[in-house]
Amino acid sequence: MIISASSIQVSVKKKQKQSSENYFDIREENAVRMFLTASTFEEKNKIYNEFLRFPLDKMISSIIRRYKLYRKDMDFYEIHTDTHSFLMTKIDKFSPSKEKKAYSYFGTICKNYLMGQILKDQKEQNRKISYEDISGDLENSPEMIYYLDIEQPEEVNLIPILITYIKEVLEEGDLNESEIKLGLSLVEILENYETIFPATDNNKFNKNVILLSLREMTNMSTKEIRASMKKYKKIYTALIQVTPD
Repeated sequence: MIISASSIQVSVKKKQKQSSENYFDIREENAVRMFLTASTFEEKNKIYNEFLRFPLDKMISSIIRRYKLYRKDMDFYEIHTDTHSFLMTKIDKFSPSKEKKAYSYFGTICKNYLMGQILKDQKEQNRKISYEDISGDLENSPEMIYYLDIEQPEEVNLIPILITYIKEVLEEGDLNESEIKLGLSLVEILENYETIFPATDNNKFNKNVILLSLREMTNMSTKEIRASMKKYKKIYTALIQVTPD
């Protein structure tokens, strides 16, 4: 399906009143699809400047202020510019064929990135303070040095295997509507895990952002997600039991 600039203008006229209140609506969703299918940098740049720059700026500003995602030693403009730049590196990862809203995808990318950077900043600050406090003592304390002569086993990447199992369950068809929606969302998250979620070893943070993403992708409550998650938890538990240490 080819979406032209004129079709965007027609769409915005049809919902003129609604668009005046919603800065990311049908026109912008169509513009994202035009951007992704544009074949030249000049086309992409024109679409971005004409239709996407302002709504993306507004969305990022709203997210920073609404969730108070401020970073230490950075002013609002720096945080905003950094987040916008990061988002533009991920825009090509959006897949319109999955029938998801670009607005929801972009918002999730920005929130997760900002939360991850805040945690990274805090971790770096704590590491710096801790190192400065104890480095001198450690360097001069032989009893604090321990040598390991046993290599750590290589970790097994369970994500591709888990994706395969979930897809098989979805194909079997023995699921209710909520379980299907949740399964499809889990597959999307797992397939794009490294691009959507910033690197962090904070398990609580990962659980929180994944739950937030599932709620936005499925429009289900936390209670509904937990109820529908039971079947997929069984798959994961079984997979862990057969995976070698």
